[in-house]
Amino acid sequence: MTEEEFDIFYASAFPRLVGRVYAVTGDLAEAQDVVQEAFVRAWDRRREMLTDEAPEAWVRTVAIRLAVSRWRRARRWLELVRHHAAPEHVPGPGPEHTALVQALRRLPQAQRTAIVLHHLCDLSVEQVASETGAAVGTVKARLSRGRAALAVHLDPGRNSGEKEGDRVR
Repeated sequence: MTEEEFDIFYASAFPRLVGRVYAVTGDLAEAQDVVQEAFVRAWDRRREMLTDEAPEAWVRTVAIRLAVSRWRRARRWLELVRHHAAPEHVPGPGPEHTALVQALRRLPQAQRTAIVLHHLCDLSVEQVASETGAAVGTVKARLSRGRAALAVHLDPGRNSGEKEGDRVR
């Protein structure tokens, strides 16, 4: 089958095949997807297909097999999900975690980034400098100021005369 013959075949058979596969699947989008995939596979074999050997039947068979295969995969996935349900109760973050996140949000972006990369991602000061494009000394200053600000935000009793909402820079 030439490219031109295949184009004619595609234009005439696609709507008909979608209708037939839709009757099998009950899902128009799924029918369109599997028929399109079947035509892609037919395109790769177009030179072997002869117009008088019912290429539409071949494409229909491939499309229906694809639909059944997708349906089986979806069914297996649903069975797996049903048998391995998520635990009924997943505990939320503890109060320490919540307090830390709130305190980090109160820091200036540069200090917060340095603290997170260094202390939570375990990057060295040099790696933080490389990651952020800042000098090593700047990163050290941000870490120092950020830790001081976190100490104030996490333990307001240590507050040295600053108001609760002030940021240490």
